[in-house]
Amino acid sequence: MKTILLIILLSASFFLFTKLSNHFDNTTNYDVRIINGFSNNSSMPLVVWCVSYDAGDIGGRALQERDDYSWIVEDASIFWGSSRFDCTMKWESKRVKFEAFRASRDRYRCGALRQCIWLVKEDGFYFSNDGVNWIKDFSWI
Repeated sequence: MKTILLIILLSASFFLFTKLSNHFDNTTNYDVRIINGFSNNSSMPLVVWCVSYDAGDIGGRALQERDDYSWIVEDASIFWGSSRFDCTMKWESKRVKFEAFRASRDRYRCGALRQCIWLVKEDGFYFSNDGVNWIKDFSWI
């Protein structure tokens, strides 16, 4: 009788532990995207190169008009997120380095859909969390 009770108790404990660990999984995914929003740059692409503080160099792309460069950020801690991605943008003689994603800043800014979208235009960098409403974040400086 004690053996059966012990097996039931261990099984219930394992089941409960499995459910709780899935419930408290703090991994949050964000869709980060950089879009070339120039009106006419067919001769000179927008060059993007990004580096993660967690994973190192994630590479780059030369973006023509309306091309995009995107990746998924898996932030392991919803409360003390430390994921950070810096990107260097080069267009003609201009070069800008900026934080494309920083967990502590973007946890709320990227919205319920967790979309962090950058639209790069001739006059600056615009941010959106829905791909419809854009706010100018900064200029080429």
